[in-house]
Amino acid sequence: MSDKTTKTGVLYRMVMENHLCPYGLKSKWLLERKGFEVEDHHLTTREETDAFKLQHGVETTPQTFIDGELIGGYNELRARFTNYDPGSEKKTYTPVLMVFAVSTLLALASMWFFRGSILSIRTVELFAAFAMTLLALQKLKDVESFSTMFLNYDLLAQRRVGYAYVYPFAEAAAGVLMVAGGVLGLIGSPIALFIGTIGAVSVYKAVYVDKRELKCACVGGDSNVPLGFISLTENLVMIAMGLWMPIKALFLL
Repeated sequence: MSDKTTKTGVLYRMVMENHLCPYGLKSKWLLERKGFEVEDHHLTTREETDAFKLQHGVETTPQTFIDGELIGGYNELRARFTNYDPGSEKKTYTPVLMVFAVSTLLALASMWFFRGSILSIRTVELFAAFAMTLLALQKLKDVESFSTMFLNYDLLAQRRVGYAYVYPFAEAAAGVLMVAGGVLGLIGSPIALFIGTIGAVSVYKAVYVDKRELKCACVGGDSNVPLGFISLTENLVMIAMGLWMPIKALFLL
């Protein structure tokens, strides 16, 4: 006896010798996750694909039908089952929070490997240093794009445009030097203190004084991270590290 509650999704996707459409695979996977049996139709040639698009008046594949209704491509299918909006540029803190989470895990793992324990001041130092390094890496992926977004709010960069190009390299250098610790950490501390102070003042002025709604360049120039408290926190962490490293060195002498 067949199960009358079984849902069926009809999927048309490109499966060619030299091209397997990733969005087609994701559409099939999403339908199966949502309990659909997938009637999977492969478009195996460019001619077959073009004919399908012409027949149904669509510009792309894959395309999914549910109960005879054309849902659309992967983004439209995703929107049907989630809160995802294909046309939205919704701001989110997720990229920065993921950097902080990975930095925490790296710090804990490093401490466990080298010292056999995870809770110490050095764990906090490593977290901050790893976070700075990973955030710098996001900026270094596309320095040109980062600099454009950075110029919207950074006060020094607006006066000296070249600073926008130097910033991600300075942040990366400070982070790596602080991971090393010791004398190298002391070299990195004034860099972190300088860029962190300028950054904190710039963010505070843009967000809390001028009340501007901007995107933060903290994870690169293509992000939807809003400029605000998290951005300010990044700079405050750099200030704290810039002050802490020499203070610690003095107490150890």
